[in-house]
Amino acid sequence: MGALAAPAGARAETSFEALVARFTQRAETDKVASSNGRIEAQSLDVAGKYAGRLTEITAREGDLVEAGAVIARLDDRDVQARILGAKASLLQAEAAKEQAQAAVMQAESALAVAQTSYDRVVVLNREGHAAQSVLDDATNALKTAQASRAAARAQVSNGEALIAAANAALEELNVALEDLTIRAPIRGRVLYRLHEPGEVIAAGTPVATLLDLTDVYMSLYLPAETVGVLAMGDEARIVLDPAPDYVVPARITFIAPEAQFTPKSVETSEERAKLVFRVKLTIPRDLLEKFEDRVKVGVRGIGFVRTDPAADWPADLAVKLP
Repeated sequence: MGALAAPAGARAETSFEALVARFTQRAETDKVASSNGRIEAQSLDVAGKYAGRLTEITAREGDLVEAGAVIARLDDRDVQARILGAKASLLQAEAAKEQAQAAVMQAESALAVAQTSYDRVVVLNREGHAAQSVLDDATNALKTAQASRAAARAQVSNGEALIAAANAALEELNVALEDLTIRAPIRGRVLYRLHEPGEVIAAGTPVATLLDLTDVYMSLYLPAETVGVLAMGDEARIVLDPAPDYVVPARITFIAPEAQFTPKSVETSEERAKLVFRVKLTIPRDLLEKFEDRVKVGVRGIGFVRTDPAADWPADLAVKLP
């Protein structure tokens, strides 16, 4: 891959202005448009779900953390106490179910006696050896025994429901306990450590900001005549101010649907006066993984896009990596 060719008198230049002078002279003839920008990465605030006092902050600015790594911990003594209470409630519910099951056995025994007595009285009444009042008493005793068994079975069902509710409450508290340990949702680099141990934070308060090193890009601001010929997925190139001898490959992953005034971060007042469209150049994920330790946000440089997708890249914009 070819090295970037510097014009005469600019070899020693490595500043941003030198890069601008280096490429803007021949962009139109090479069917390449360019604009200055800076490297950015998707950031993510890592927050706690619950309010509480921070007992530990393990993340330090600059650390590279894995997904699931502990970022911070909140005081969990209150939740631990509630878990003990929920376990006691579960034991009570289980004991209530056992009592109800014993009551069912008693009721079934009483029902069996009432059924036997009723059957005997029915025979005796049919043969004329038992009065109708005796049969009525036996019938009522049988119905009472049946109702007692149904009530005892309902108590068993109630006990089962209490056990399910106690288990659900215990599971909810276990989840809350787990959520008191704040973990990294992605693999990334700690950009900011926002709080310290001992501080009391509200629910949803971020404790750290992570950079997603797999989503790194540069935003360009280009005029309508350039944006009109671009398409999502088109190849692009990035040259960084601190490393002008390297050309980083990228692709267009976003084109703004509406024009805007160029942001103030653009250096010249002339450029700031123009209406432009934001174009996002994203660096391939596999390349980011390979050079993960070198990825830095805020680094300035120049992004390049082709105004003719069929045209070849100039030799000095051929991909060149360390």
